[in-house]
Amino acid sequence: MNNKIVSLFILFTITLNTICYGYISLPIWDETTYTNSEANFLNLESESAILIEAKTGKILYEKNPNIPLRPASVTKIMSILLIMEAIKNNEITLETKISCSENASSMGGSQIWLSETENLTVHEMLKAICIASANDCTYAMAEFLCGSEEVFVQKMNDKAKELGMKNTVFKNCHGLDEDGHVSSSYDIALMSKELLTNYPEITEYTTTWMDSLRDGKSELVNTNKLIRTYEGATGLKTGSTSLALYNLSASATRNDLSLIAVVMRAPTPKTRFNEAKLLLDYGFNTYIYKTLNNKNDFYQTVNISKGNKNDVNLIYEESSGVLLKKSNKDNISQNVIINQNKLVAPIYKGDVLGKIEYLINGNIECSVNLIADDDVSRKSATSTFSYIFSKWYNFLR
Repeated sequence: MNNKIVSLFILFTITLNTICYGYISLPIWDETTYTNSEANFLNLESESAILIEAKTGKILYEKNPNIPLRPASVTKIMSILLIMEAIKNNEITLETKISCSENASSMGGSQIWLSETENLTVHEMLKAICIASANDCTYAMAEFLCGSEEVFVQKMNDKAKELGMKNTVFKNCHGLDEDGHVSSSYDIALMSKELLTNYPEITEYTTTWMDSLRDGKSELVNTNKLIRTYEGATGLKTGSTSLALYNLSASATRNDLSLIAVVMRAPTPKTRFNEAKLLLDYGFNTYIYKTLNNKNDFYQTVNISKGNKNDVNLIYEESSGVLLKKSNKDNISQNVIINQNKLVAPIYKGDVLGKIEYLINGNIECSVNLIADDDVSRKSATSTFSYIFSKWYNFLR
């Protein structure tokens, strides 16, 4: 037998044996393996973590995002959300005075030592809750809004269900350890996004490093150290107990890119902040948010037939933008579609007359409608006759 053939046969046999008997492991280069490998370089110690982009909700990094864990005071994000909704619905104002019950004054954990004889405004309550994570103030707000903590907690769970928080069950409004009181990093990211997107004014409180109450007699210091040290930090909420360990929902915005990083069950306070920072750094170093158009901006003018005027302006129905990896920032194209069949009067302000599709590397990423910015009435028979007559008159002159 030819020596070359023998050598090839021996090499094939050795390779086959090593694969079959586990002496070597060949990598499988599929998309899933690459994605996991790319994300795992962060090597987080926290048991659960997630990073999302706040406008689109797109997940940029995740580690055990759906494990139900004790959220501790990160629970208060939901309580704050319901307080802000009550303000929006005119149930309360920032100047509404809130009384303190015996139950509220007897809360443990972080608190400002509310007295049953004092009343604080909603504005002061929000300062205490957002900055100092005050359990007593959270409880007092729950009682004031719903009559009892039990009813308020039911509203918390109803809102969680509405937001798609499938791994969350609230048993109280403040986050002190209670069996069955759980949430996940993904769910916390969802409610954080809801709060920041719909009530951006909350950052007036969540970005405050130090403040005071009671004419300066009670000092408040933010439990979220990233507010002082991380560029663009906007909040949001810490939480820790002996059972929950150390949790954090951290938010930040730079150059129109808004991120939310959640870590749960970090082993130490330092780890909690370092890993939230690591997640945010990863997001800002890797992605950009590119605004494509603004709501009601002019796009172009189109001709209209059979109308009392010859054209109408098309404007963007909504603002739109895309989240991009920095390596893809120049790979955006657009496809404009005008519905010619609709360019006939009558046309009413707000009618959809076309759309723009935005594509990244040939794939549709998002689209926005083009709408009429004004009414165009249909020509009457009289106006049509007058129009034809004037044309002929001018032609014959």
